[in-house]
Amino acid sequence: MSLFTLMWANLFRKPTRAWLTLGSVTVAFVLFMLLRSISAAFDSGLNVSAAQRLIVGPKYSQIDSLPIAQKQQILAIDGVTGITHTSWFGGVYQDPKNFFPQFPVDPLTYFDLHPEYTVEPADALERFAREPTSAIVDIGLMETYGWKVGQVIPIEGTIYTKTDGTRAWEFTLVGWFSEKGKASNFPLFLFNYAYFNEAAAFGNDQVDQWILRIRDPEQADEIAGQIDALYANSADPTRTVTEDEANRQFARQLGDMGFITTMIMSAVFFTIVLLTGNTMTQALRERIPELAVLKTLGFTDGAVSMMILGEAVLLCVVGGLIGIGLAFLAGPGLSEGLEGVFGSFSVAPFTAVEALGLSVLIGTGVGALPALTARRLTIVDALRK
Repeated sequence: MSLFTLMWANLFRKPTRAWLTLGSVTVAFVLFMLLRSISAAFDSGLNVSAAQRLIVGPKYSQIDSLPIAQKQQILAIDGVTGITHTSWFGGVYQDPKNFFPQFPVDPLTYFDLHPEYTVEPADALERFAREPTSAIVDIGLMETYGWKVGQVIPIEGTIYTKTDGTRAWEFTLVGWFSEKGKASNFPLFLFNYAYFNEAAAFGNDQVDQWILRIRDPEQADEIAGQIDALYANSADPTRTVTEDEANRQFARQLGDMGFITTMIMSAVFFTIVLLTGNTMTQALRERIPELAVLKTLGFTDGAVSMMILGEAVLLCVVGGLIGIGLAFLAGPGLSEGLEGVFGSFSVAPFTAVEALGLSVLIGTGVGALPALTARRLTIVDALRK
C-alpha cells in the first residue's frame, strides 16, 4: 500500500464525515472562483484606451444634459484631438426584462474614438452613417437575441417619445462590433443620433456626455480643468474626469465589489478552516492507538506527522480541484446571464492557480497542529490511551 493510498483510506474511514467536509471545501472554492471572477469583471475594461479619453458630463446630476453647441468650443481646446457624444435612451426590447444600454451616437466620430472596436461587415459603418434608422450592436448582444443583419428591431422608449406621440422606435440592424472578435465590455445598442434628434419629441440638440481624445495623457488634469473652467459660470456647468475614473464611479454605484467579495470569501474560508480543522482533530483522536502501532512497526515521528499533514492537504486540494472544475463548467452559463451587468464574465486560469495555492495553504494550516501532536506522541502514552 502506497502512502497516498493510506492517506486516502484514513480520510474516508468515516465516509459521511469525510464527504460532508469535502463538499463544504468544494462549495468554498466554487464561491472563491466565481466571486474573484465577478470582481475581475467589474475591473475589466476600465483601462482600455482610457488613458487617452476624457468624459465630460453635467456637473450636478447624471440626468441633466449638455447642449450640442459645446462641441466646437471643446474641440478648440489645445490638446483635444477628437470628440464624440453619447446619450442614454432607456428603451426595452419586447419585454421589460430585456435590458441593455441603447445610445444615440454620431457613427463616424464614435468609432473613431473607440479604435478597440472592430465593425463588421465591411460596409456596416458606412451604412450606419448614411441610413438614418440603422443600428449597430455589440456582437454578444446580437448572439444573445439571435439578431441578423437586415432585421428590424423594435425598441419601446421608456423616456423618449417620438414627435407623433408614440413610443415605438424601429431600427434596422446593419452590423455589429467586437473587441478582437469577442463581446465588448458592455452590451451596447447604438443608433444614429441624427435620426434621434429629428424624431424625438424633446431633448433635441442635447447630449448626456462628451467623450474626448487627448494628445497627451499627462495633460489630462490640465485639459479637464480648462473645460470645467470654460463652463463654470454658464447654465450648463461640466465635470470632466478620465474615462477610467468615470467607469470606476459607475461601478462604485453598485458597491465596492472588491471589498464585498473579499469579506464574503473571508467569512467562507474562516468557516471552512474551523470545519476542516475540527475534522482533522477528531480523526487524530480516534487514531492515537493506531499511530502508536505504526511507530512500533518502524514509522518515524516525521513520517507519521507528514502522513497526518498530507491527509489535511489532500482533503483541501481534492475539494479545491473539484470546486475549480465546477466553476469552469458553470462559467459559460453564468456568462450569458451576467452579460447585461458586467459586459464580459469569464473564469480565468490564473484564478484557478490562486485557488489551488490557497487549498494547499489551508490544508497546511489546518493540518499543522494535528501533525505536530502526532509527532510528539510517544508509543507508551499512545497505547495507554
